[in-house]
Amino acid sequence: MINKYIKLAFVFSGLSLLGGCNDQYLDRVPETAINNENFFNTATDLELYITGLYNFSGLGIYQADATSDNASTTGNVEIKTLMAGNASAATISGGWNWDQLRKVNFFLQHMQKAQISASEKAHYEGLGRYFRARFYVEKVQRFSDVPWVDKALEVGDTDYLFAKRDPRATVVAKIMEDFEFAAKNVEPRIKLGTVNKWVVLQEYSRFALYEGTYRKYHNELDLKASANDFLTKAQQLSEQIIREGGFSIHNTGKPNQDYGSLFFSENLENNKEVVFGRFYANNVLNADSWPGMFGNYEYYPLRDLVQSYLMKDGSFYSAQAGYDKYPFVKEFENRDPRLSQTYAYPGWELIYSHTYAQGAGLYVQQLAKNFSGYHQIKGFQNTLSLEARNNLDIPLYRYAEVLLNFAEAKAELGLLTQADLDRSVNLLRTRAGMPAMTLGERIDPVLASRYANVESNQRNLVLEIRRERRVELAFEGFRFTDLMRWNVGELLKNKREGVYFSGLGKHDMTGDGISDIVLLSSSSSIPEVKEKNSLGRELQYYRVGRFGQDVGVFLSDGNSGTVETVENTGTFETPKFYYRPIPQGEILLNDNLKQIFGW
Repeated sequence: MINKYIKLAFVFSGLSLLGGCNDQYLDRVPETAINNENFFNTATDLELYITGLYNFSGLGIYQADATSDNASTTGNVEIKTLMAGNASAATISGGWNWDQLRKVNFFLQHMQKAQISASEKAHYEGLGRYFRARFYVEKVQRFSDVPWVDKALEVGDTDYLFAKRDPRATVVAKIMEDFEFAAKNVEPRIKLGTVNKWVVLQEYSRFALYEGTYRKYHNELDLKASANDFLTKAQQLSEQIIREGGFSIHNTGKPNQDYGSLFFSENLENNKEVVFGRFYANNVLNADSWPGMFGNYEYYPLRDLVQSYLMKDGSFYSAQAGYDKYPFVKEFENRDPRLSQTYAYPGWELIYSHTYAQGAGLYVQQLAKNFSGYHQIKGFQNTLSLEARNNLDIPLYRYAEVLLNFAEAKAELGLLTQADLDRSVNLLRTRAGMPAMTLGERIDPVLASRYANVESNQRNLVLEIRRERRVELAFEGFRFTDLMRWNVGELLKNKREGVYFSGLGKHDMTGDGISDIVLLSSSSSIPEVKEKNSLGRELQYYRVGRFGQDVGVFLSDGNSGTVETVENTGTFETPKFYYRPIPQGEILLNDNLKQIFGW
């Protein structure tokens, strides 16, 4: 299996020369180097170049929710700058990079000379156009209107170099053309860990759903009339994968394990839920075990997501009297089993402690300023074995998302049937041992308030599918984009809340009825000799209070309440903050570029 893990880093620098240098430089490259005269001649050449275009994440997918209401970070992320009120084209300067596009267009210009069959040529052209579509999806999501460029630019291409922004509708139409060509021509069965037809179709359906819902819920674009066309396309593409792809939900009949096992597996090669993954091998291509996932280093999950999970019987967690004051242990009682396969739960045992000062053993929160008191175990390889951590495979694209895309598109169109639910969302619920979703789902008042702008004659189903999407895809990097396309960015203004504490004194955090931590008032002193509980473990002491006080933990009501991580989340300005400005330096270079939506 080792040949499946070949490192190609040693050629990527050569490939970057192809994408970034002019013809005069290439003429001076030694004959043994890659250039457009002795390259692009064989399928091996094309495969090598395409591999150099891969820019997929690895373990980083589990950090991507840190910009949303699922999780937060003490790091300096862009959305914080926006909402703090000091954002401008001078301070928001990222995203206007076009190197990848030139590499793609260079490939598309030169690959046609390869001495291969017409079908092989169409396959590689499809891959090139897939990567161009993928590039532009990111640009549209960030800037909306951007220049469309379909050639590798040279110094003399002033019409392109000083072009104005093309309208979003124009660029999106080009994206859809590229995706469509790729979907029809990229081969369905190629080497493990490489882009194939099903990867293309999944990303195509993802974007169609994104654009359809974005147009539906963002009136500032004045594109609502075409929203259903995109939603229909998303449904059709997802259904094609369901019908033809041969994928299935990983389910061995163990609802308390099957979901979580996808995210700490050393071998996902034959897992039929994984449409596309990163497959690692110890000492050949090592995974990054990211021990900071579990600990107090920048990233932390939030209580808002915890409260979204249903009860085990399918009822709303928020329907329980006093749910907003449930302590940590009670939060996990009789819940959707996916919660305890995503968050560290009462009674969980930490083995690979690394950056966690509390050390290995029965999990007890290490509380600290600016952290929530929750920890993520989804994707965390909780083992002392370095080999196992190096072998961790990452399921980048899962069939579960395809099913959710399908269900959401049909519900937004008002066309979802019980049969549709049974072959999509209910497969995910069955794996988790949860009751099936039905057409007659009651409306959760909390969700109804959160997503008050939903427009569908199946509003109840749209709301529950959004919940299911949030829970199933938690910490896989979807949440921020979902909030943006649904036009609910104002949810980012909500408090970044953590664990709830009823008051000062001793608290059980493991569910065994034995105290683990002690909360003291801001005027108290932490004793030098700490009391031990009946297990012989020292109690952990924390002084608590409000922001501005000299304490170790901030609570919403001072001596009680939820752990508070941020004093002020800031303001989300609509519609401006759904977009980013073109960096000021680019505007100065090209006065044909104009800012939009208040930037």
